[in-house]
Amino acid sequence: MMSGKTIIVTGANSGIGKATTVGVLKRQGRVIMACRDMTRAEEAAREIRLETGADTKQLVVKQLDLASLKSVHTFCQDIIKEEPRIDVLINNAGIYQCPYAKTEDGFEMQFGVNHLGHFLLTHLLSDLLRRSAPSRVVVVSSKLYKHGHVNFEDLNSEQSYDKAFAYGRSKLANLLFTCELARRLEGTGVTANALTPGVVRTNLGRHVHVPALAKPLFSLVSRGLFKSPEEGARTSVYLACSPDVEGVQGKCFADCQPQVLLAKATDQEVARKLWDISEVMVGITT
Repeated sequence: MMSGKTIIVTGANSGIGKATTVGVLKRQGRVIMACRDMTRAEEAAREIRLETGADTKQLVVKQLDLASLKSVHTFCQDIIKEEPRIDVLINNAGIYQCPYAKTEDGFEMQFGVNHLGHFLLTHLLSDLLRRSAPSRVVVVSSKLYKHGHVNFEDLNSEQSYDKAFAYGRSKLANLLFTCELARRLEGTGVTANALTPGVVRTNLGRHVHVPALAKPLFSLVSRGLFKSPEEGARTSVYLACSPDVEGVQGKCFADCQPQVLLAKATDQEVARKLWDISEVMVGITT
């Protein structure tokens, strides 16, 4: 049970994030929903409160746009000012295979939101997480990391852009980030682990084109083959709440079991280089 613990979930208004929020609340945790669209977030919060019985103190909604470094700074300033502790940070939000676009700060959108936004968020909350130890960072990646490659010469995809490759790269970056974060957190009482939720029925694929005539069949097939958001969220909830993973560091899980990753996802040299470049990109000076 998570009574007395505060958990931040990014992208908590739909899909896996919403189901994760419900799962944590049912274990008596307190959740801060960190969402870009406040209208949708408030609507989702009302639905979650009806389902779980949570009150406005147990379920809090705050604005966070991971495509804006300014928004990330503002969110973290408010959290540090208002919250005495954060027990779990779940980096869940993501964009999937969107057309080429740039964030407010000029980063390719998928890399900017899926990796850089969460990178800065975790950095800015790291002192609070350390003071709250034992605490946890949970990073939602994807098995599509296997199709990604970190091209340090073109992280913004300005030379060429393939939306599927860009997504895979951002999810590979999630795993490399978790690897290096776990190394840096050794001995602090803060753990960092990642997960791949599998193929889940969410609105994440809204940018994927399905011909109109095929949509009924696609919907029928997806219900048979894809996980529900609740099933997809189980590993997130497990890593956030379970005593079984207390002290476990730098692993990736699927279906609540540790996984063996491809070597490119645990390459410490690449992970350190990506960390250093990410610091420069988001303006961290040490």
